[in-house]
Amino acid sequence: EVQLQASGGGLVQAGGSLRLSCAASGFTFDDYAIGWFRQAPGKEREGVGCIMSRDASTYYVGSVKGRFTISSDNAKNVVYLQMSSLKPEDTAVYYCALRRVTVVPGSLAIYEYDYWGQGTLVTVSS
Repeated sequence: EVQLQASGGGLVQAGGSLRLSCAASGFTFDDYAIGWFRQAPGKEREGVGCIMSRDASTYYVGSVKGRFTISSDNAKNVVYLQMSSLKPEDTAVYYCALRRVTVVPGSLAIYEYDYWGQGTLVTVSS
């Protein structure tokens, strides 16, 4: 059973940094992507970025490019989301998810992600 567990959320001041972790387990396929998503109160869930297992290439949405970095530790099966220069508008519940469809490497289409972890809340105070 594929399991994803996101952790590391918390309260941080604007301009600060936070690192989220996504521990993945229960699968053996080699080619997949791990994506990070977020959902702010009253808003739809949106993609933040993703990382490809085959070459660790990363993709980001414009609003976080240059501030957020996704990395992976394959030995531990953990994917990280390093967030810097945080803004109040980054406040959301953050989720990690896994997709097996990798035709479009940087896809953040929610429907393509088969497995989801529980969210972790990030609150950025002004």
